[in-house]
Amino acid sequence: MLQEIKDLYNSKKQRSIKQLFEDTNRTKDFSIKFCDLLFDFSKTNIDLKTRKLLIELTRNCNLYEKMEEMFCGCKINKTENRAVLHTALRAIEKKSIFVEQINVMSEVIRSHSLMKCFVEKVRSGAFKGQGGQITDVVNIGIGGSDLGPAMAARALSPYQSGPKCHFVSNIDGAHMADALRYLNPRTTLIIVASKTFKTVETMTNARTALDWMADKVTFPGDQFVAISSSVDNALEFGVSKQNIFRFEDWVGGRFSVWGPIGLALMVAIGPKNFQLFLEGANSIDKHFRSAAPEKNIPIMLALVGFWHNQVCGYQTRAVLPYEQRLCRLPAYLQQLEMESNGKGVTLDGKKLEMASVPVVWGEPGTNGQHAFFQLLHQGNQIVPCEFLVAASGHEQNLSHHHNLLVANCFAQSRALMLGRSISEAREIAAAEGFRNGELEQQAKHRFSPGNRPSTTLLYPKLTPKVLGQIIAIYEHRVFVEGAILGVNSFDQWGVELGKDIASSITKFVNSVTKIENLDSSTEQLIEYIRRHKE
Repeated sequence: MLQEIKDLYNSKKQRSIKQLFEDTNRTKDFSIKFCDLLFDFSKTNIDLKTRKLLIELTRNCNLYEKMEEMFCGCKINKTENRAVLHTALRAIEKKSIFVEQINVMSEVIRSHSLMKCFVEKVRSGAFKGQGGQITDVVNIGIGGSDLGPAMAARALSPYQSGPKCHFVSNIDGAHMADALRYLNPRTTLIIVASKTFKTVETMTNARTALDWMADKVTFPGDQFVAISSSVDNALEFGVSKQNIFRFEDWVGGRFSVWGPIGLALMVAIGPKNFQLFLEGANSIDKHFRSAAPEKNIPIMLALVGFWHNQVCGYQTRAVLPYEQRLCRLPAYLQQLEMESNGKGVTLDGKKLEMASVPVVWGEPGTNGQHAFFQLLHQGNQIVPCEFLVAASGHEQNLSHHHNLLVANCFAQSRALMLGRSISEAREIAAAEGFRNGELEQQAKHRFSPGNRPSTTLLYPKLTPKVLGQIIAIYEHRVFVEGAILGVNSFDQWGVELGKDIASSITKFVNSVTKIENLDSSTEQLIEYIRRHKE
């Protein structure tokens, strides 16, 4: 099947995307509407026959059976023998989902209730620091314990009415120092998010924050919250038992913003808005399970991605939100996609005979237009682009700004598709006064090949519900691509390798211990650090 799709691509790769619009039904056939979302993938070189073959891939890999296994709590994370049930965290109307005869929804409902109760106390001032009402919250985590809530909190800043939230993830001391510099430890709440409560980066930062607070607060542990699967480790650290929120091993870090990992987000936007966030994601869950593939946003987004990467061979993907508050979305999707599907073997341990996932990168528009869009339009490599933009912004008094933003977004996708012909470039050069050989040379610099694919996701306004929908769409996209590739999207063993090596190198960096059992390059790097330490 894959070879048939590749043969089809090779037979039609010289065809222009513009040519496909000779079909008057093109836009209708290659757009999907759900709720108030519009997903347009008509500006790709996928035609009806290609789409049919791509959809056949989902049937060949038993996607729909795997989908039901995930939603029903089967242990689809085979390498760690775990269920994958982040969807249960937003299954707001569900009363029961069983994992090994245990109804996990009881714990989900209880957990959300405890979160809501705690957050309301913090926001109302019933929960106080030693210096009075909490004014600031510092969330300490890394990876999924940071990227999700940090991205979402920034995205939903118009809805923030609680204490100001700060996020620290990097073990670089500068990150912690900058976050704490202007805060009052007596009115600051520290949230430490770590599944094991042993993650080196997170716990190093947590101990630094504890020392910072202990200098001014009599019982600093009372102003700490732990989000962890290990209650014992959190208690040993000094967190009060009533301030410990558990999350289960069937929720992966990068899929965890819907539960206790989202506590800082709930503090920022309040329980009601957090509930709308969950409802948005839940609406996509239902859409994903019920809609026909050709009218299913996550499935078609995944198939477009598979077409561009595994079939066309485009090695990167640019995510371009024309929404400044989604500035952290590309970074969030880097982890979601590349940590999930950046694998070299299939579930049964066989070598994966194709690229697993493109390099995901991006920046908000219009900033990106003045940075890397030059490459997108005229570079030799083709980079598929994914645009996101709202119909309205929150700043109604600045609607003229938003109109320009939307116009730029639509202009870029159109320009990528159409390009600029050499004859058009000659006319422009001639109008600028160039003649003869110089005209031809100048025209070549103004030529853009076009035929660069893109998709566009439109939504009314960036609300909590819409953000929940956007994140859930991309989560399910990852699941679909992983199912087609035959990889486990829910482990990350490659991440562990660097951690293991770091633990063996730390002792050489920290002291003058004789360096041994390392390669000469690494030894040289360590010797340099030793010589130049202040």
